[in-house]
Amino acid sequence: MPVPTRARRTVLAGSTALVLALALAPSAQAHTATPALGHGSLVLIGGGLKADNTQVYGEIIRRAGGSKARIGVLTAASIPAGQDPDAADPDKCSNSACNGAYYAALFKRYGASDSRWIPIDLDHITNADSDEVVRQVDSMTGFFFGGGDQYRYVTTLLHGSAHTDSKVLAAIRAKLAAGAVVSGSSAGAQIAAGADMVTGGDSYEALRDGSSPGYFDDPARLGYLPEGGFGFLRSGLIDTHTGTSGREGRALRLAADTGHDRVYALEENTALIVDDPGTTRERLRVLGPQGVAVLDLRQARGKNLHAGWSLTGARYDYLTTGDRYDPSRRQPLPASGKRPLIPRSASPVPANSDVFHSSANPAGIPYSFLNTARALAGSTQCTTTAGTFESGPRFTVTFSKQPGFTAWTSDDVTAHTVTGLRIAVAPE
Repeated sequence: MPVPTRARRTVLAGSTALVLALALAPSAQAHTATPALGHGSLVLIGGGLKADNTQVYGEIIRRAGGSKARIGVLTAASIPAGQDPDAADPDKCSNSACNGAYYAALFKRYGASDSRWIPIDLDHITNADSDEVVRQVDSMTGFFFGGGDQYRYVTTLLHGSAHTDSKVLAAIRAKLAAGAVVSGSSAGAQIAAGADMVTGGDSYEALRDGSSPGYFDDPARLGYLPEGGFGFLRSGLIDTHTGTSGREGRALRLAADTGHDRVYALEENTALIVDDPGTTRERLRVLGPQGVAVLDLRQARGKNLHAGWSLTGARYDYLTTGDRYDPSRRQPLPASGKRPLIPRSASPVPANSDVFHSSANPAGIPYSFLNTARALAGSTQCTTTAGTFESGPRFTVTFSKQPGFTAWTSDDVTAHTVTGLRIAVAPE
C-alpha cells in the first residue's frame, strides 16, 4: 500500500482549492469533540508502517486481546474507489476499500481472530451514522486508522462546523474509554490530535511565513484546524513523517503560533504507545526501529524580527524503543540497559546546510535534524549550528548542550536517546 509523505492529496475530486472558513480563533483549548477519557490505549505510528513490523502489529493485537483480537480498520483518509483509476486492479489500487482489505489481511496474518474494513469513506459518509455499522464497531476490541489525508477523517466522521461525533466515532470513543486500543499510522495518527491539528506545510515556508487556520492546496503552506481532530491525545500536538520529511521546523512554528507547549513528532515505522490517554495517569512509550521527538516549548520565546521569525529556549528530547515519557512531569525515562554516553569525539560536528531535509534539495538526507543532534551529543563540543537549504532569509538552527542535557546509548558509540538538548532558530 502506498504511503503518502510530502504529496498533498485533494480532499474532494476536482477541487482546485479548499480553504476552510473557520469561526474559531486559534486556541490550544478549542476542541469541541467529546474528550477521550478512560483506560484504553493508543498506538500511534508516524507513517510508513511496514508489513514486516512484527513489533508494532503484535503490540496492537496484544492490546486488543491477542488471539481473540477483533480489529476494525478505518481508511476514510484514502480516496474512495470511485476516484481511483486502478480500483479494479488489486496490484495497483490505492483506495479506501482496497487499503482496508490490505490492513485487515495483515492483522489476520499477525494473529487477530477477525479484522475487517469499516465501510466509511467519501462515497459512504452516511455510514458514519448507520446503526448497523455501529453494531459492527461495538463487536470490535481494537481499531486501526490508515493513512492518507487526515482532513478526510474530519469530513467523514465528524459533523460539519459543529465538529461533533458521528455515531460511529462516538462508538469508537466509548470503546476506547472501556479499554479498547485505537491505533493509526500517518493521517491515522495525526487525526488523534486535539486542537490545532496540522493540515499541511513544509518547515522552511512555516518558519518564513508562519501558520494559517485552514486547509490549502499548496502543500508547502503551514495550515491547521483550530477545532482539531478526534482529541484522543491532547497533552501535545502531533506531527508525523518527522525525520523523512524534515518537519521539526513546522512543528516548532505551529506550536509557538497556537500557544501549545509540546509536540510529539513521530518517526516512520515506529509507534508512540499511550496508556490512559486524556487522564492524569497518561504514560507514553516508544516502540520500533526509529524514534519519537518531544519538542517542549515551556521556556521557548518566539519573536517576529525585521529579518524574520526567531525562537529561543525550545527543548528537544529524542526517545527510542523502550524509552518512556511521563507527560505530567515532562520526564523522559530511558529504557533499561541504556547508559549515559560519554562524549569522546573532538572532531567538529559535520556541517549541515539542509537541516530540515528540503524537498527542493535533490541531494537532501532524511533525518538531517536528528543526525546533527546525535553528532553533537557524541562530541566534546557544546554547541553547533545548521542551516536551511533555502535562503531569503536563510534560517540558522543552533543546537546546544545546557544543564540537564544527557545522551543515552546501548553501544557506547551512538546517542540512541537524547534528552534536554536546547534548540534556537533565527534568520540570518
